[in-house]
Amino acid sequence: EAKMAIKTSNELGSIAVADTVLATIAGLAAMQCAGIVGMATQGAAEGIAELLKIDSLTKGIKVISDGENVQVDINVIVEYGVSMVAVADNVISTVKYSIESMTGLIVDGVNVYIKGVRV
Repeated sequence: EAKMAIKTSNELGSIAVADTVLATIAGLAAMQCAGIVGMATQGAAEGIAELLKIDSLTKGIKVISDGENVQVDINVIVEYGVSMVAVADNVISTVKYSIESMTGLIVDGVNVYIKGVRV
């Protein structure tokens, strides 16, 4: 069963959002940012980051949810020549805004790990 982040509950019922849904939102939001080539695999220990296809972009994202608070770790590959700091800042604010506006959850942090550079 998928791990859930609880959004709200009242006398009528509750709304729960799966962590995989949060990861998908994060991945799609990050892909919209200028300078991002794509998501990378989490375990790029060999120093070769594998560029993930769009349908498996959540493999590069780890979501830790605790009640209404969420933390996101996102592994990306950036375009050669871009300011990595500017791209990462943009990813952080875009992912945070996307998750918070769509779910009402609070994003405590977004950690961006740049795993590769592509021309």
